[in-house]
Amino acid sequence: MKYTVESDIGLKRAINEDRAAFFKRPDGLALALVADGMGGHNAGDVASDMAMKQMEQVFLQAEAHHFASTTSKEEWLLQTVKQLNKNIYDYSLSHEDCKGMGTTFIAVLIEDNHCFIAHVGDSRVYYFFDDGAQQITRDHSYVNVLVENGEISEEEALTHPKKNFILRALGTEETIKLDFYEVDLASDSYLLICSDGLSNKLTVYEMASIITYPDSIEEKGRKLVELANASGGEDNISLVLLTRQDEEV
Repeated sequence: MKYTVESDIGLKRAINEDRAAFFKRPDGLALALVADGMGGHNAGDVASDMAMKQMEQVFLQAEAHHFASTTSKEEWLLQTVKQLNKNIYDYSLSHEDCKGMGTTFIAVLIEDNHCFIAHVGDSRVYYFFDDGAQQITRDHSYVNVLVENGEISEEEALTHPKKNFILRALGTEETIKLDFYEVDLASDSYLLICSDGLSNKLTVYEMASIITYPDSIEEKGRKLVELANASGGEDNISLVLLTRQDEEV
């Protein structure tokens, strides 16, 4: 597994409330994370930072039996993220300047070519393979509900006045409902985990044109960020890009 991590402040924001990271255990298990913080008084960076640091600690210190089977991996991932939600929520209640803060969150637990994905918010996971691309996650957003109900088109959603209204996020309520997905990465395929600072500015076709170009994976990550900034860069831009490629071109 090869990977690259990028997190850029963008062109218009005063601080970066995004976090992105990749961690690997001695037993070979890996964890990729992307969080996009939100909240008043710039508390979004507190929420995303808490989620990132606490998830890292729990992952690296977890006992091996938590990852002994497919069922136990799923259970560990979902229960860990639910506990993170409670921790962030409790912190917001006890710190007035953090009241109402939250963060989108995607955690991808990786064993060999198999990925277990826990998701909340409107950050996204995309899968790019030989003859196509697929958006794996489903946005927990107001406009996505409208799209799914046939009330507006996907094109109208891009400019809808409530396009940034999130229905679910980590830390905004005491309990959280997570979406869970599993993906097997084929050889030479890519998994892209990104905040909406990237997905709002680039089409899937534009992403694919960069990801399939014969550059190093690090250069692919940099070019994705550069194009998002060239397209406006109004938001923070973060990503983790993974591939099963055995050789770099």
